[in-house]
Amino acid sequence: MPVTADEQGQHLSGRQTAAILLMIFGEDEAADILSRLLPTEVQELGEAMFETCNVSEEEVNLVFDSFVEQARSRTTIGYRADKQIQGMFDKALGSSRAANMLSRIRPQQNHAELHQLKWMTAEEIAEMIADEHPQMMAVVLSFLEPEVAGAVLQKLDAAIQDDVVFRVATMGVISVNAVADIKSLLSRQVQKPGVAIGSRAGSASDAAAIMNNVGKPAEQRIIKALLKRDKEMARAIEEEMLVFTDLIGLEEKSLGTLLRAIENPVLLLAIKGAEPELAQKMFKCMSKRAAQSIQDELGEMAPVSKDDVIMAQKQIVALAKLLAEEGTIILGGQSDDFV
Repeated sequence: MPVTADEQGQHLSGRQTAAILLMIFGEDEAADILSRLLPTEVQELGEAMFETCNVSEEEVNLVFDSFVEQARSRTTIGYRADKQIQGMFDKALGSSRAANMLSRIRPQQNHAELHQLKWMTAEEIAEMIADEHPQMMAVVLSFLEPEVAGAVLQKLDAAIQDDVVFRVATMGVISVNAVADIKSLLSRQVQKPGVAIGSRAGSASDAAAIMNNVGKPAEQRIIKALLKRDKEMARAIEEEMLVFTDLIGLEEKSLGTLLRAIENPVLLLAIKGAEPELAQKMFKCMSKRAAQSIQDELGEMAPVSKDDVIMAQKQIVALAKLLAEEGTIILGGQSDDFV
């Protein structure tokens, strides 16, 4: 059987292959492609270009042939993909969470200018919005990655931080006018390359993601202020701030304590739907006998309802919060408060 170009070039990584292809293009074409990537992707491709700058003519030909072969093998899987993806996300996450997630990743409107935010530091963004209305601050934060948004929030006036978080949680779909206002702000900054991004909608999940990236003292202060302002919304944000998969961040001692407090039927359901990495950490925090017993029961367990799994996982998260409030366990990030 003849060896394909793809098989011959397997020693090259994906990013090296992409780097070689970019260097085959002219500068203008390559620059256009780079302008559509995230900063981290640009950096990785740049590194790969230096790694492959001495690539042989034969390897260049192999990469090009591989690209042509893959292009020819493209299917029509993308036809009506939007509806298919929407359906999958709705079933997997529920309509509310799905809408929030898809608003982050689905290209709907060409707001290329807003991509400039990804190239700015937290300090630059905080300085840019420092004199703006809290609603504008909230809109800007909703377009940022949670880690960056959390850093920006901490640099804003402490007196308005809870107001900004509340507005992120309650803003809903962001209006065209609000997006235009952000573009106006950015127009006063140094222009950076941009790409198309989707429209955004603020929610309790967005607010929680930001809150997960502020320090513990700021988190407690903001939540306390939010409880006075809107108890239901504050609880919704708190609930989103810790989900079952976050338990992987617990220290083994705390996770072991939590596991011993869970009833066996609930634990079985929760682990049944857990990510493999989290399940393995849970087994590690049990005695060998207990872990083997759970694994044996899981092996014999019939298929279970996803709703039952989610309910069991929520029960464990609620118990984790209760134990943390009592000081029995330490949730991720709380240990920063102790020496």
